[in-house]
Amino acid sequence: MKPRLRFAPSPSGYLHIGGVRTALFNWLWARKTGGKFILRVEDTDQDRSSIESVRAILDAMSWLGLDWDEGPEVGGPFGSYFQSERKALYRASLDKLISEGKAYRCYCTKEELDAQREALKAKDPKAAFRYPGTCRDRSDAPNLPFVVRFKSPSEGVTEFNDKVFGVIGTPNAAQQDFVLMRTDGYPLYNLAATIDDHEMQITLVARGRDHIGNTPQQVLLYQAFGWQPPEFAHLPMMLAPNGEKLSKRHASVSVQEYKDKGYTPAAVLNYLVRFGWSFGDKEIFSRQELIEAFDWERVGKGDGKFDAKKYADVAFEHLKQPALTSLDEYVAWTKPFLAARGLSNVDEAQLRHAIPGIRERARTLVDAANDLDFYFREPPEPDEKAVSKFLTPESKPRLAALATLFEGQTVWEPEPLEAAFRAWVESQGLQLKDVAQPLRVAVTGRSASPPIFDVLHVLGRERSLGRLKRAAS
Repeated sequence: MKPRLRFAPSPSGYLHIGGVRTALFNWLWARKTGGKFILRVEDTDQDRSSIESVRAILDAMSWLGLDWDEGPEVGGPFGSYFQSERKALYRASLDKLISEGKAYRCYCTKEELDAQREALKAKDPKAAFRYPGTCRDRSDAPNLPFVVRFKSPSEGVTEFNDKVFGVIGTPNAAQQDFVLMRTDGYPLYNLAATIDDHEMQITLVARGRDHIGNTPQQVLLYQAFGWQPPEFAHLPMMLAPNGEKLSKRHASVSVQEYKDKGYTPAAVLNYLVRFGWSFGDKEIFSRQELIEAFDWERVGKGDGKFDAKKYADVAFEHLKQPALTSLDEYVAWTKPFLAARGLSNVDEAQLRHAIPGIRERARTLVDAANDLDFYFREPPEPDEKAVSKFLTPESKPRLAALATLFEGQTVWEPEPLEAAFRAWVESQGLQLKDVAQPLRVAVTGRSASPPIFDVLHVLGRERSLGRLKRAAS
């Protein structure tokens, strides 16, 4: 059987980049092995889950290109892929455990359990509270609210072999009778995830190391149901620079934020894959290179700290290298950022000609839209500081003369335009610096731009001459 892997986010907000890293590792392995990547929505927490969050997750996954073979909007043979629509399955499984004496109804109230916790804390402030099994052998069934608890074994060790951390054993004496279902009838994570992973024939559960404490309980559930557990792989954590859990206080953590800041999907994935996985000294990968190179043997145990500068450097490499971001992709991704600047109907052919001139300097798509703005705004938005410095009374006759000079050029290409310009500068006894910057500001409105003769070529004869004459007047 080919691998079946899943990503199972909770729709309680945006898609966190830590979740994206987990999804990425699962997706890469599925794509490398010809397996299946399943997207499952764990929406059993009705107080926090929302349709808006589901939409945000699906949109973020689609933007990243982490396509799923089964799940919402795709379907599949093991639906529904929303846990909230699988309550009957969980209930039937619970009834089976209860009937076999492997789980039981617990009628202890929150107030009673809180009182027991406080009593223990008063006796031993360092002691960890464990449910004392009050209802474990209770035979009556009062008409009262209840949770369902698993009857955990008190002896022996529960072991599993982790693909990252090796064999992990947990003494059963350290476990307690954990809750499987809340009083509202919704299952808790360990029950729902175990049943769904079995029913959906998941062969490998790969998730963050913060879930490693859940795995012994899930293994116990697999054993109670008589099912074969899948393989497990727990991934090192993404931490803030100070070692804390990565949150909004330390960096942008939602996919939408990185999209809005002008990073490309491939750049986001390239940076995230390095949290827990390495491939020698190679740092920059295309999507296909990641698929071909990924394996579990190269996943490390050490947590990684988020480095905003490193992230930006990786993103820049992706944006400027045509082998990583094709011209077609660059054009498509830049258009929305130009539109955000009020430039909605840009000439696509001209945009394609302009992009090569700004690739080496635009670190994000936001930068790219800014650097390209003057090509499409008529007249270009002037940098007042540059205008006052370079468009002086002294430059007026020179710009007028340049307009006449360029008007006489029969070939509107960078090389002949530059040759004519240099010959004219020399004939006038001037230096390049006396005329080059006024020419640049006249044409672009700025003191910094791509090579000015490339700019003239991209703008075309009529627009270039029009801007020169307007500046001279």
